[in-house]
Amino acid sequence: MLVKEIIDRFAAFILLVCLSGFLLIIGMLIKLTSRGPVFFRQERAGLNGKPFLIYKFRTMLVNAEKMDGGYAAFEQDPRITKLGRFLRKSSLDELPQLINVLRGEMSLIGPRPTLMDQVEKYDNRKRKRLDMKPGITGWAQINGRNSLSWPEKIELDLWYVANWSIWLDLIILLKTIKVVVGSGDIYVKKTNCVRESKEMKM
Repeated sequence: MLVKEIIDRFAAFILLVCLSGFLLIIGMLIKLTSRGPVFFRQERAGLNGKPFLIYKFRTMLVNAEKMDGGYAAFEQDPRITKLGRFLRKSSLDELPQLINVLRGEMSLIGPRPTLMDQVEKYDNRKRKRLDMKPGITGWAQINGRNSLSWPEKIELDLWYVANWSIWLDLIILLKTIKVVVGSGDIYVKKTNCVRESKEMKM
């Protein structure tokens, strides 16, 4: 795990330096095209369930999670800004999480970080998902992304934690590029929003 930690922080630092100008431009465009902050921050569960604030570029209207749809974003969601739709499709909205990686709160690759109230409902088996730092991308993201049900995502994450290796991370990284270029399975279907909400409480 020490090797993973070193790779994560080194890569995050290099990427933040190289992309700093690009990130600044995105931030300026967000401020110019919609009211609200540049970043969306939310408390998520980290390693062993320890809470931390995740960073994303804001892609939705302010307080969107309190409107119809809750935390799930569906295709043609009116809460998503025009720029936000592009950022989501290209996955550029996830880039600020490099800050979380540099701070040691996240990894480049691992189970996606979940809400704290979801973690409170985990049984002992599901809590094994928290044995590794959450990642910007992961095994579930390259095997269905948001087309998967919540229980399916958890099973894939548990498999990853049990079978982790540097080589597996490399495979996930390469396949993530293919998934991002394909821009598939970005949104939860609106008809599944209620189902997803119930599954996250399991």
